[in-house]
Amino acid sequence: MNSGFLQTVLDQAAATAWTEWLAVLSGIAYLLLAVRQNIWCWFFAAVSSATYVYVFLSVQLYMESVLNLFYLAMAFYGFYVWTFATGDRAERPVERWPLKVHVIAVVLIAVAANASAVLLTRYTDAAFPLVDSLTTFAAIWTTFLVARKVFENWWYWLVIDSVSVVLFVSRDLYLTALLFLVYLAIIPFGMAAWRRSMHADA
Repeated sequence: MNSGFLQTVLDQAAATAWTEWLAVLSGIAYLLLAVRQNIWCWFFAAVSSATYVYVFLSVQLYMESVLNLFYLAMAFYGFYVWTFATGDRAERPVERWPLKVHVIAVVLIAVAANASAVLLTRYTDAAFPLVDSLTTFAAIWTTFLVARKVFENWWYWLVIDSVSVVLFVSRDLYLTALLFLVYLAIIPFGMAAWRRSMHADA
């Protein structure tokens, strides 16, 4: 990270509205708790998502706003699954899904994103309609994987968050871009923790 970017982040942080601060801090809390498979992660996910709906609307990232409405709904779904859908276990175990499921998912994401990009280009002033759509539909699928405790979610997030950093910098959301850099730094720890959990269950 160069000094110019860091200084820009610091300058923007000083001028950032409390709404983006709330979204960023609760987003970090969500991921740290998700790594530990702590059910309170879904509370912070709901707070961050609800706040980001407003933040992204203000910078014309409409699909990101729609995505965060989905995140908000998934926060309730994730809480339900982690609490009640555990069978005879104390908590839901981490699992893996077959490669063919992920291949089909990636194809459907690409098709949906291209259709969305066409509509956004034609009917809105959306910035980066294709990239915005790709990250949105990919994140919808990946959030579902988190709620189901599917290990492969971390690989999806690695790609989504990397692209999102560039997207948010392009819209001058430097604090949010920094949040996604933090996410990227946390992902390896999430992978390691969930892998240990799978081995312990085995």
